[in-house]
Amino acid sequence: MATTEINKPNGPVAAALLAGGIGSAVLGLATISVEASAAIKTALNWYNPVGSLMGKSSLGIIAFFLSWVILNTIWKGKETNFSRIAAIALVLVAVGLIFTFPPVWHLLLGGE
Repeated sequence: MATTEINKPNGPVAAALLAGGIGSAVLGLATISVEASAAIKTALNWYNPVGSLMGKSSLGIIAFFLSWVILNTIWKGKETNFSRIAAIALVLVAVGLIFTFPPVWHLLLGGE
């Protein structure tokens, strides 16, 4: 019995992966920006009981969905360099995670 191999383009998967990295990086950058600037902290306070956490997390979610829609539209039905996109996404996720740790804020912002 012969097997049939179905080749599907990896563009939509690459778009979702990279969008996740972008959303993570935006969350990290928003987190460190809130620590660096009282004005940004106030601007991202969208709901008082939660504080700036709602604005930070919402920015990350918005960045994810917007970049996913845009990248999926561009890469739909196309084959991409998946290993390169995965590496970029991994770096973006690392940036996002690093910028959420208080010791990094203190190191970069000269705090305690």
